[in-house]
Amino acid sequence: MSDIPGFIAIETGDDEGLPLAIAWSRPDGSIKHTLIQPDDSWINDESNVMGEYSIEELESLGVSPLDVIRELENDHFSATLYTNDSGEDERALTRLFDTYGLDPFVELAPAEVLYDHLSPSEWQLSRSEMFSELGLEPMRPEHEVEVMLNVHQRIQSA
Repeated sequence: MSDIPGFIAIETGDDEGLPLAIAWSRPDGSIKHTLIQPDDSWINDESNVMGEYSIEELESLGVSPLDVIRELENDHFSATLYTNDSGEDERALTRLFDTYGLDPFVELAPAEVLYDHLSPSEWQLSRSEMFSELGLEPMRPEHEVEVMLNVHQRIQSA
């Protein structure tokens, strides 16, 4: 079996780059997913809702940003992770690390660069078709990662 690349997706709030939920694939093809507890510096006085989540929901169901960083480090230290939207994901990841004055130890790259024989538009079409086929929702990090894993598997077996 060929190596499975690491895929990552981050759901962000209305405030640009505000990380709310994160998912990434592990080397065995499984997916880690969690909500992220907002750091105090991320919350403004009039904010009760962050994206689709309430602050209470994120605080009670999420894990601390530092725990997210530790888990990511355990799975992908000094690795390149592939994303559907490296711009927004990159801003969110940077904000996560900046909260603790840390430099990111992973690099993000667009997933389509994994496939020399596909144009970016062909990769996006494959991604869209896979969302439809699996009945999943774009923009949900765990669904984004699952779709990228399935597209990768399909491309590798073709």
